[in-house]
Amino acid sequence: MKSVIFEQTGKPTSILTVTDVSMPEPGPNEVRVKVIAAPINPSDIMFVQNLYGIRPQLPSGAGFEGVGIVDALGEGVQMRTGMRVSFTSVGTWAEYAIAHQHSLIPVPSAMTDDVAAQLFVNPFTAYAMVQDSGVGEGGWLMLTAAGSAFGKLVIQLCQMRGINTIGTVRRNDLNDELKTLGLTEIINTETENMSTRVREITGGKGVSCVLDAVGGHTATEALKCLAKGGTLFIYGLLSMQDPAINAGLLIFRELTVKGFWLTDWMRRVDSQTRQTVAQNVISLLTSGKIQLPVEASYPLDQIAEAVEHVDRPGRWGKILVRP
Repeated sequence: MKSVIFEQTGKPTSILTVTDVSMPEPGPNEVRVKVIAAPINPSDIMFVQNLYGIRPQLPSGAGFEGVGIVDALGEGVQMRTGMRVSFTSVGTWAEYAIAHQHSLIPVPSAMTDDVAAQLFVNPFTAYAMVQDSGVGEGGWLMLTAAGSAFGKLVIQLCQMRGINTIGTVRRNDLNDELKTLGLTEIINTETENMSTRVREITGGKGVSCVLDAVGGHTATEALKCLAKGGTLFIYGLLSMQDPAINAGLLIFRELTVKGFWLTDWMRRVDSQTRQTVAQNVISLLTSGKIQLPVEASYPLDQIAEAVEHVDRPGRWGKILVRP
């Protein structure tokens, strides 16, 4: 079977190769999944560069989530083959992947493959972070990189909860779409001062919470936008630079800076919470109340082109790999 493999870490377009490997066999509590589609997420790219919380064991497969059909069961697995499932694993950019049975989410027939391929990482993270933000109806939440797939999910979730949102962008080409999704206010960080605009928008109070994916200067400025007692959640580092933390702001505004990683959140909460989030996310996606657009799909043999496409300016939807 074909699988995207890397034997050293580095720039994905340079090191990812499509390789013929042996068909994997599921072990105890595992299943084998015939992959239909898998997204390219920022976490996947960071993993390939050895910049993620999970370190690759070389040579390694790539891709953390996908949708597929269960076609083989390991010892102790009580389910049937032929089921369509969303799943997480290491190595989903392949014709077949091995996944632990607890990582499987049965996909309702009304959900398309394009949506099911993206079911876990972004939707669960968005739902969990909006929940953890503590911002209630009528409050203000700010998110950086608002035009990302994750940002669009947060915007839609907040609109449903009556939460006001401020989103930062570097270009204005997606502004109309973001407004249509429910974004309350937009700040272009190339032409506007972030903290000044936030004070203007919020009547001088600032926002209760910022969800930041960028780090560096953007996160440094975002900290200044928080109201007294506010929280900055950092869940990504697109700039590849650490923010400078102003200790005075932390002390005199009683601010909190926290990291967020879905893997740890899933371990931390109880099984009932995980099930509730899964049910809510599936319901929202199946009903169409929340959209997960796909811009393009690529076969495995074009993985370099697919990864290159992810970094194109103005991208409006997810890039999928379709084995």
